[in-house]
Amino acid sequence: MTKKVMLLLADGFEPLEAAGFTDVLGWANIDGSEPIQLISVGLKAKLTATFGFSVIPDLLIDEVDLDDFDAIAIPGGFEGAGFYKEALGDKFGEIIRYFDAAEKPVASVCVASLAVAASGCLKGRKATVYHQVGGKRKAQLEESGAIFIDSPVVKDNNIITSTGPGTAIEVAFQLLEDLTCANNVAHIRRLMRMPAPDQTWFNTPQVAV
Repeated sequence: MTKKVMLLLADGFEPLEAAGFTDVLGWANIDGSEPIQLISVGLKAKLTATFGFSVIPDLLIDEVDLDDFDAIAIPGGFEGAGFYKEALGDKFGEIIRYFDAAEKPVASVCVASLAVAASGCLKGRKATVYHQVGGKRKAQLEESGAIFIDSPVVKDNNIITSTGPGTAIEVAFQLLEDLTCANNVAHIRRLMRMPAPDQTWFNTPQVAV
């Protein structure tokens, strides 16, 4: 049976963070152990990505039945491109709460974890976010009640968060493992020539102490 993943896009999303999901899940759909369909969904018919080009999602949110999906994937974006206006809005919050309540995977990249936090789903749970000098985003995450972990990818039950665009592929592989199995992830890594990061990658803090 085909697994269906919603790629939830806010205006101002970062293309590389979305591409982690499109490529990993796309390869898995073609060559993996079971089919996976990735469907992009937006709040409006045409979105503008962080770096200015237009993107047309497959569906509008009002056209989908959330029950049809097995997981949700949310790329982050830039404040200057308007990302937070939609990502921190009520509609995104409703959708995230639905998937969390159903104990379905919620995978977010970089500052998309702030959308998960704004939904209320990270209270008392471990999570991470893009953490720069000054700690603005870290503070926002902690204000939601989340427990900040300075690691590239953090998984707490069904919720995956990460620290930046460079983590997008690893988030996608974790989501793929949650939907299928570790052997399938290893197979897709080999096909994509995408080795797993070494332990140093996981242990290096984002901001030097």
